[in-house]
Amino acid sequence: MKRYFLTFLTTALFTSSVIAQDIQLEFTKTENRINSQNESIKKLEDSWLKNVPIKSIGPTIMSGRVADIEVNPNNPTEFLAAFASGGLWYTNTNGTSFTPLFQNQRVMSIGDIAVNWENSTIWVGTGEKNSSRSSYSGDGVYVSYNMGKTWEHKSDTELNESQHIGRIILHPTDKNTLWVAALGHLYSKNKERGVYKTTDGGKTWKKTLFVDENTGAVDLIIDPKNPNILYTATWQRHRAAWDFEEAGIGSGIYRSDDAGENWTKLTTKESGFLVSEGIGRIGLTISKANPDWIYACLDNQDRKPKAKETNKTQKTKLSGEALLTMTKEQFLKIPDAELTEYLRKNRFPKKYNTTFVKTQIKEGKIQPKALVEFLGDANSRLFDTPVKGLEVYLSKDKGKTWQKTHEGSIDEVVYSYGYYFGEIRVSQINPKKLYVLGVPLITSDDGGKNWKSINKDNVHADHQALWLNPKKDGHLINGNDGGINITYNDGKTWSKQNSIPVGQFYSVATDRAEPYNVYGGLQDNGVWTASHEYEYSNSWQEEGNYPYKRLLGGDGMQVEIDFRDNNTVYTCYQFGNCFKIDKTTSERNYITPSHELGQKPFRFNWQTPLHLSKHQENILYMGSNYVHRSFDQGKTWETISEDLTRGKNSKGAKNGDVAYNTLTSIDESALRFGLLYVGSDDGMVHVSKDAGFSWENISQNYLKEFPKYKNFWVSRVIASQHKMERVYITLNGYRFDNFESIIFVSNDFGKTWTQIGKDLPLESVNVIREDSKTENLLFVGTDHNLYASLDAGISFMPLGKDFPRVAVHDLSVQPVANHLVVGTHGRSLFVIDIAPLQSLSATKNTEKSFFLQKDKVKYNKNWGRNYWSKWAGNYEPNEEDKQFIFFAPKKSNAEIRILDKNNMILHSEKLEANKGLNYWNYDLTINEEAAKKISKSLSTKAKTFIISKSDNEKYYLPISSYKIVLIENGKTTELPFEIVEK
Repeated sequence: MKRYFLTFLTTALFTSSVIAQDIQLEFTKTENRINSQNESIKKLEDSWLKNVPIKSIGPTIMSGRVADIEVNPNNPTEFLAAFASGGLWYTNTNGTSFTPLFQNQRVMSIGDIAVNWENSTIWVGTGEKNSSRSSYSGDGVYVSYNMGKTWEHKSDTELNESQHIGRIILHPTDKNTLWVAALGHLYSKNKERGVYKTTDGGKTWKKTLFVDENTGAVDLIIDPKNPNILYTATWQRHRAAWDFEEAGIGSGIYRSDDAGENWTKLTTKESGFLVSEGIGRIGLTISKANPDWIYACLDNQDRKPKAKETNKTQKTKLSGEALLTMTKEQFLKIPDAELTEYLRKNRFPKKYNTTFVKTQIKEGKIQPKALVEFLGDANSRLFDTPVKGLEVYLSKDKGKTWQKTHEGSIDEVVYSYGYYFGEIRVSQINPKKLYVLGVPLITSDDGGKNWKSINKDNVHADHQALWLNPKKDGHLINGNDGGINITYNDGKTWSKQNSIPVGQFYSVATDRAEPYNVYGGLQDNGVWTASHEYEYSNSWQEEGNYPYKRLLGGDGMQVEIDFRDNNTVYTCYQFGNCFKIDKTTSERNYITPSHELGQKPFRFNWQTPLHLSKHQENILYMGSNYVHRSFDQGKTWETISEDLTRGKNSKGAKNGDVAYNTLTSIDESALRFGLLYVGSDDGMVHVSKDAGFSWENISQNYLKEFPKYKNFWVSRVIASQHKMERVYITLNGYRFDNFESIIFVSNDFGKTWTQIGKDLPLESVNVIREDSKTENLLFVGTDHNLYASLDAGISFMPLGKDFPRVAVHDLSVQPVANHLVVGTHGRSLFVIDIAPLQSLSATKNTEKSFFLQKDKVKYNKNWGRNYWSKWAGNYEPNEEDKQFIFFAPKKSNAEIRILDKNNMILHSEKLEANKGLNYWNYDLTINEEAAKKISKSLSTKAKTFIISKSDNEKYYLPISSYKIVLIENGKTTELPFEIVEK
């Protein structure tokens, strides 16, 4: 499956030839983002919802993309792992446990880190360098002088604006001098990119190398014996929603001989290094064993020359190129065996056999070129030959001259997406021992002439970071799209060190089982499911049964579950490859609708939208550039719309190599069958009120007032569960480097629109969800946080002080449990009990304090008793039983008391009541004096009642009626509650 996935992804990148509008919009300035997010962080202190408990439910085992690893060379069991979107983590246990260090700053996306282990200083360059679809931008450089306990933002306005940091290099002896390779914006042009230097510990910065506004610095190395000599790799790249230009003449290698003040370009025509428009990402490495030798790995985007065909081959092999210009008469003369082989080789559906195809051609229903068009765009698929890909160069004279270390290119390592890798390492002991990171991880023992894979069992295929022990060859710590692996024998065997929840979820869904299950699709790690009651433990390693189960491979995407059996699951991997899966039998059926011969292929988004009707769950909707509907669980499909995107004929459009002009979101109203809404990646929103018979463009209605949002990605369109005429949309300008929060609501099927969430910070919005029970309760996930509104979107509040500032890609409201399940792209899944928020949203009077209703507590005679031995711990009341929730209109010092039915005080304590919801955890214990009092009050003439001390030396409240009393400034608020028989 993995090999097929890689082949498919490579093909998709080559064959996509979609057209989009070439529009340059004003990007959001980083300074404005910083100010906006600072205000948002301050708002958390005043948020009514800051104390809401948020529970992480993993998973951990599949992990997420690692950006960098820094290891203490004097103690390799101590190291830092930086994640592309999951923050920074510290371990001093060789990866068996980690502590998060960087999760409450404005951003969590990391490009590179650098550490001075001697003085406990960590430098973090924010903004991932890989330039992928979800490489989030940063806001400059941070430093900690106490191993991550506290942080300071240490970059000026110009360096902040770079958004993506490729590398940080620290001076070996001067703690105030360091250099930064700054990549610059991903989706827009800017001049704040290149190499920056500071000599005062980050107070001021100087840009010492600048190429152009599309070219930044991606790598940076320092001579280990002479800190005045540095080398940097520049990279020309630019993304758009529809296109990625990952190479250009701006890419190259430079050297500085004066500590980074001035730079000389090394990669000239005379040097022996490639000079062409195909120069992509470059990685650099240098060995202390021989610092005159510089190795460079290059992503060569130049096309491979076509293989020469012999006359014999030309006569017998049917080519797509020939089909493009072939007449009907010429086609009908093709031998049946030759046509059969062409159809088989290109995986045509079985119904398109030789007899069928020739009949269609003969009757003039299709032309020969239709066979080529059926497979994809003719120009891209047939005339664009594969790129040369990975090449490794060596300079033995400090970069003056270069030569390739090998013959030809090194195939099947970086494929057509070398922009995603670009890392090379050399042993500090043996200058001929090399490693190159890609798919897979490869090594050379002879200076790059010959290579072998060390991608053994237990290791993810996509590699991003690698540390080599400078004192012991063969000891490697590897960071990849699946977390951390360690080897001590040069890759013969690996251990997996994944104990932290840093999964990059694209989607999340919940079923209606009891207890309910969560489902989600992850970046490069498939689709998984587990009970929402999952709690992290290593016990599964002994049992051999990890709680999360994998349903599908590839890049996991959206999930729909048939609630009738909670067993039938519909899900996809990238670009619309969807399956119907039986969880019990593991049976999978491929269900993606296909175009017919003679039609152009459907265009599927990276995250293809799916929707299972809640009116009749045999009905499934799926989006390409059209809406498709199946009445039989995906066995057969009908197309029920025209192209609902701006399409290939957009004015001022250009060709691109990224799938575009596709649908991104589909929803059907739960209140009326056939009331359908769809949104697209090029800013179109349509509604059908008649089950797809007709469609109306409703995006034009808000564009009259907000024309600049014309091409913004529709990240979500949601039909209200409470009012049939209501619909919400979220627009995302991330792919224009525009980070406004954009949410609209309509109460008339999209005829008119109102913008809500105007108080949200400058953070792109990915998802909005309504609460299933309370009309005014809304939830929003952005690229940096989670928010809730109690007043239908008039205002939003940050949700939970313990929630990391991570991208929230999806939300699912589980209506039976009253839970919100949060799918993050970097910190896996979270569960939140939203019943208190439902109560608060429905409350009309918030001018005074009040308790939220407390369920009856079921008494357990084992409270406080030992488990199987005194060393194994004690039974305790569960978290729900211990939790008492009250609302306070303002912050105050308060006292809380537990009274029995005779108003006798059994327990009291002082606390600080925060503005908003307060969660008081009380373990249901009382002291010995109170135990005697309540024992006496519950005794009768016929029977003496005694509360006995438990094994843990505590006394627990018995079965009876009680009340909890809150005292604030002389005012009291109370709530009765009961402990009842189990």
